[in-house]
Order: sequence, then C-alpha cells, then structure tokens
Amino acid sequence: MNLISPQKPNCIQTIFNKSCALIGVIHLKPLPGSPNYNKQSVNEITDIAVSEAIIFEENGFDGIIIENHGDIPFLKPDMIGFETVSIMTSVSVNVKREINLKTGINVLANGALQAIAIAKAVDADFIRANQWVNAYIANEGFIEGEASKVLRYRRNINAENIKIFSDVLVKHGSHAITNDRDAGEQIYDSIWSDSDVIIITGNRTGDSVKKEDVIKFKGKSQLPVLIGSGVNIDNAKSLLSVCDGCIISSSLKKNGCWWENLDEEKVKLFVDKINE
Repeated sequence: MNLISPQKPNCIQTIFNKSCALIGVIHLKPLPGSPNYNKQSVNEITDIAVSEAIIFEENGFDGIIIENHGDIPFLKPDMIGFETVSIMTSVSVNVKREINLKTGINVLANGALQAIAIAKAVDADFIRANQWVNAYIANEGFIEGEASKVLRYRRNINAENIKIFSDVLVKHGSHAITNDRDAGEQIYDSIWSDSDVIIITGNRTGDSVKKEDVIKFKGKSQLPVLIGSGVNIDNAKSLLSVCDGCIISSSLKKNGCWWENLDEEKVKLFVDKINE
C-alpha cells in the first residue's frame, strides 16, 4: 500500500474505541419542502427519529447517521433549502439528548457544507460525503466533489474535530466521467483530500457489495473502510471480517423496505448474529 498523505490515527478506533463499528442510519421522514412531505409536524418526525436512535443504542450499535432520506428526489447541494438544514438541526439536537451514541450527519444530495454546519451546531462526530472529490452523474445530475469548499469552511467555523466519511464510486449514479481512474486511484484522491474514512457501496440503497471488492478497497486504502450498503443478517459476518464496520438501515426495517420504520426485533437478531 502506498502512503498518499501523512498517516492519521485510525478514525474508527478514535471515535468508537473499537476496530469494527456498527453504524445505524436514521432515515428521516419527508421533511417540509420535499415532494413527499405529508404534513407531519416536526415533533412527529423527531419522535420517530428518537425512537429509532434508542433502538440502535439499546441493541448495541456504536453510532448513528441522521439523514434526510425521505426527501427524494434530492436537490443538488446549492439548492438545499434553509428549512432542511434548520429542521435536521432541530431533530439532531433532540436525538442527541436521548442517546450517547456517536453521531454523524448526511445531507442529501451531497450537502457536505450543510452537514458540517449541522454537525457543528449539534456537536456531532462526523459527516458522510457521498462525493468528496472528482465528479459523477447522479440521479440529481452532475455532482462535483465538495472537499475544497468543505475543508475551508470547517476550518473557518473551528469544526476540525468533525471527521469526514467519504464514499468512493458511490451508489445511485454513473462514474463514466472518471472511468480512466479506477477505484484505487479515486481512493487515493479522497485520502489526498483529507478524508478520514472510505465507504464502499453497491449500486443502489440496500444493494450488497462483493467481499472481493471490499478486500480490494482495503488493500488500496491507508484509511479505515466501511461498507455503506447491502449488509444484512446473512452476509454481515463474512463482510465485516474484511473491513472496519458497516453503515446499515434498510435490511433492519419492517419488510426490508427503507421507507418503513425500524424493526427492533431485526436489529436485535442482527446484533446477536454479529456477537455469536
């Protein structure tokens, strides 16, 4: 493995105090301003988020990510409204009051600047950036990496304790623009641009990744590697044996559907399987 930048402490170990972390995702219900918003009050949206965070904590997860997954179809970063940022901040504050889990923020689509602002306001530990460097064609159109802007903004607001978890070849898009740069080169680009954790995903939400692809990512990365989609009770032990943890939600929902509420029994069974 080539060192692309000065070696950092292992971010997963630093944040979670363990070598392999289970991170659950709280898919917020559609927020005001989004197409599928059904006039739930902010308090109702918050109550669901808090209840799911408690389920993750009580069943042994190490962290959570709060994201506006209900806001499909997502906006490009510079079009994300003030209402999304303010409501996600309000929800996140209330979630953090009820749990002691490490917390991340993901503002879709690729709203890394907004995520840093929310994370600073609520004292979160990290953000997820779906396109940190380079560019790709997403469902939302042409999406560029946000690293140069976010790193400067993070420094300006004195938020350098907030770590960056960045996807490489992220789901829901085409990476033909960078087809002459393989996954290894793009991992190097993310490391060069001061990412702290690399995330590998399948093609869509809930899509699994191949174990051999995870091994390839690990072989190229001097940073920890998380699996960001497709982990379930059947493949978890195999996949987690070759990486530093996973980001999981859809397979733990009722009927296995991302839009449903979290199924506490599935969460318990999943953790029991991991702990065998």
